[in-house]
Amino acid sequence: MFEIKVDEAGKVSMKGRLDAAESDKALRVLRGLGGPLTVDLSGLDYISSAGIGVLIETYKRLAAAGQSLRLVNMLPRVRNIFTYAGLDRILTIE
Repeated sequence: MFEIKVDEAGKVSMKGRLDAAESDKALRVLRGLGGPLTVDLSGLDYISSAGIGVLIETYKRLAAAGQSLRLVNMLPRVRNIFTYAGLDRILTIE
């Protein structure tokens, strides 16, 4: 199960498993948002390569517009995936 919410301030939160089955849902929501954008991943238990692709596409779109993407509150197991892939050198992860 995957859930994505946007609060009144524009902060995005994700919960559950962001995998290939849920990547289109996440992409639809994120494409509708401008930057700067903060995504709280404290409730994200798992992310697949498809989910990482969603975040990379969002990062590229925002960067091209001169905006930023911040990923915050990652669980260690999710953060490790970004670190192993070298994405911690590209994305802003706090």
